[in-house]
Amino acid sequence: MNSHKNSEISPIEIGHFLSRIREQAGIKQAELAKKITWSPAMLSRIEVGDRQLSPDELQTILEGINTPEALHLSEMLYRQWSILPRPPLSHPDQDILWNAEQAAQKLLALSEQPEIKQSFQHRLEAYIERIEKLATQLLKREHQIAFIGSIGIGKSTAICQLANLTMPNPNGNFDAVLEVGSGGITVCEVHVLSGSEYEIRIEPRTDDEIRTDIRDFAVNLLSAIDVKKAADRDGGDNDSQGISKEIQRALRNMSGLIRRSEKQATGKPIRTDKAKELAQQFPEERDLIIEIMARMELHKRDRRNVLYNSSTGKPPLKWLKDTFELINNGRHPDFTLPKRIEVVVKDQLLAHSECLVRIIDTKGIDNKETAARPDLEGHLKDLHTITVLCSGFNDAPARNPWQLLERAKDIGVQTLELNSSLLILPHTGEALKEKDEDSGQYVESEEEGYERKAETVEDALEPLGLRGLPIYFFNAYQDNVEKLREFLNQRLTAVRNSFRIKLDETIEETERLLENHEQEQVQEVIRSAGRRIESWVRQHETLPTINIHVQDDLINAMDRAYANTIKATIWRKGKWDKLDYCHHLSYGSRLLAAKLLREHESKFNDFCMTLSGDPEYADAQDFIKQAQNTLSSAFQALLSKIELTGESYFSNELASAYAAPLWGNCEAEYGQGYRARVVQHNRDWFNGERTIKLEKDIYVLIEREWRLALNKVSALIEIE
Repeated sequence: MNSHKNSEISPIEIGHFLSRIREQAGIKQAELAKKITWSPAMLSRIEVGDRQLSPDELQTILEGINTPEALHLSEMLYRQWSILPRPPLSHPDQDILWNAEQAAQKLLALSEQPEIKQSFQHRLEAYIERIEKLATQLLKREHQIAFIGSIGIGKSTAICQLANLTMPNPNGNFDAVLEVGSGGITVCEVHVLSGSEYEIRIEPRTDDEIRTDIRDFAVNLLSAIDVKKAADRDGGDNDSQGISKEIQRALRNMSGLIRRSEKQATGKPIRTDKAKELAQQFPEERDLIIEIMARMELHKRDRRNVLYNSSTGKPPLKWLKDTFELINNGRHPDFTLPKRIEVVVKDQLLAHSECLVRIIDTKGIDNKETAARPDLEGHLKDLHTITVLCSGFNDAPARNPWQLLERAKDIGVQTLELNSSLLILPHTGEALKEKDEDSGQYVESEEEGYERKAETVEDALEPLGLRGLPIYFFNAYQDNVEKLREFLNQRLTAVRNSFRIKLDETIEETERLLENHEQEQVQEVIRSAGRRIESWVRQHETLPTINIHVQDDLINAMDRAYANTIKATIWRKGKWDKLDYCHHLSYGSRLLAAKLLREHESKFNDFCMTLSGDPEYADAQDFIKQAQNTLSSAFQALLSKIELTGESYFSNELASAYAAPLWGNCEAEYGQGYRARVVQHNRDWFNGERTIKLEKDIYVLIEREWRLALNKVSALIEIE
C-alpha cells in the first residue's frame, strides 16, 4: 500500500470504511468474524482503528464482505497520489478525482520531456493548474446555505422548520427554537450544524468591539436625558439606527441596566430605566462607559460553549431554546456578547448524500440601509455556499435581494444562477390575491398564485440577466417543509454536478491533447487558430477610460445611511459591518477593474465562440476553449486580486496618521446637516493627493494584471 505525499491512510480511516461497507452489505460484525474465522474482538479492534492491518488480512476481510464496494476498496488503497490531495476513502467522487490525478500525472510527465516546445509545455501546465483547481472544488464537501433578507421577513422561522428546530405549542401551531419576532431579535449571525451532541457555541466579540458598542450605548443614553444635547448632536438627521436594538438589549441585560414597569398605589404603571438613572449619575461619557463596563464583569464571561445535559430535566429542543435566548439576550452570566452563535443539533441537516451542510441565519437587513455588507456579499462569491435570498410575497423580488444581485453582477460574479436562489415567504392568503392578467379574476388556488408571482419575478429579474434564477415559495405555517428540503438538496446537487462536469470535460480535453500532440495536421490548424487569437490579444492590451472612482460606492452608501450609522462607523475608524469602509473600497476597486475590462473579456468570449464555429478550426476546438478558459480564469483571479489590493491599500491608509484628520473632523460634527458635512469631509479626503495616488496605483495594477492575463493566453500559442 502506497501513501500519498500529503497524507497517510490511517488504520482508523480504513477501519471506519470497512465497518461502513460491511453494514451496507447487511452483514453483522459477529457474522463476518465467524465467516473469516476471526474473533469478534479482533474484528472490532480493526473497525475502530486500534489495529494495523496487513495486506493479507485486509484481503481476507474484503473477500468475506464480497461486495463491489469491498473489492473497490482494495483498488483505492493502492492508488498513488502525487499531484492532487488524496481524498478520503468515503469521498463519493473518489474515482473522478483519481481520473483527474492520472490525467495530471500524464500531463506532467509529458511536460518534463526535453523535446517539448515551450508553448506546448505552457498548455500542459495550464491544464494541470485547471485540474488542480477543479479537483479542489470537488474535493471539498463542506457547503453552506446562507439565508439573507430584510429584518422581520420570516427567514429565521423558515430555518427552524427546515432544521427541525420547532416544538408544538398549545395553539396547535409551533414555537421556533431560534428566537424569532418582528425583526431585530438575534444579536449576531447564527449557524446551525450537525454534531454528535446538542450544543451551543459562540465566537465572542473582542473587548475592543464591546467597548465601542458600550460607547454607542452611553452616548444614546446621555442624549436621551439631555434633549438639547440630542438636538445639538444630530438635529434633523437623528433618524435612529447606529447601535442595533439587539445589541442595546444585550448590553442592558449584561450590565443589569434594565427597564421596568411597576404599578403605583393608584394602579397606574410607572416605567423606570436603570440605564438612564446611571447616566444622570455619570453625565460624562468616559465615566459612564467605565461604570457600564464594570457592571458587565466581562472577565467572568469566559465560557465559549455549553452541552446539553439530560439532568436539566428539559427535552433537548426546549433546552436549546432556553439557552439560546439567554445567550442571545445577554442574560447568561457565563457568556460574553457573541459575534457568532453556533447551534449544534443531532439531526443531519437536509440529509444530502454528498455534502456536510450548515445553515446560516444572517443578520437581517434594515430596509432603510444598504444591503452592501461584507458578511452578505461574501456568501454570494463563495462557490460552496447556496445563497437563499428571502423576500416577502407582495414585493418580490424585493429591493434588498435585487440590490445584492445587481452588485454581484456588476463586479463579475459568474455563478449567481447556480449558487443563488430566491425564497419567497408568503403569509397565509396572500397568494390568493393574485389576479389573472387576461381575465382580471383572482386565482383559484395558492399554487396558481405562486405561478403568477413567479412570472412577475422572472420579468423583474430579466434586466439583470437572471431570468433563470431558481425561485421557491414557502409558507412556514402551512407548506410542506420536505419540498423545501428537496429544493435545497437539488441546488446542492446542481453545484456538485457543475464541479464534476467541468472536471470531466477538462480530463477529456487533456486526453485528446495527448492523443493529438504529434499529429502535424492537427498542430497546423491549432497554429492557425493561435495566430488569430494572438492578433486579437495585441489589439486589446490597452484599457478604456471610464469616469468612476474607487470611493464612489462608499460615498453613495453614506448618502443613504442613517446619521447614527455614519456616526457609529466613524467612531470605529470605518470598521463596522453596517457601513464598512474597507468593504466598500475593496468593492469599488473590483468594480473599477470589472468596468474597465468587462467589455474586453466579453469580446474575447464572442471571438472564441465565432472561431470555434468555423469548420476550418474543427481540430482546434479544445485549444480555443483552453484559451477562452485561461483568460476567463485569469480575469476572475484579477478581480479577486484587485479586490484584496483595494482592501489592503485603504485599510492601511485609513489606520495611518494621514487619516487622523478625517476621523477627527467627522467626530467633531454634530447638529443639523450632520450627514452632509461628514460626507463632504470624506469627499475632500478622497480627493487629496495621497488618496488619488492610491487609486492611480490600483489602476496601474489593473493594467499590469490584464497584460499578464493576456500573456497567459499568448503563452499557449506556438510562435513560428
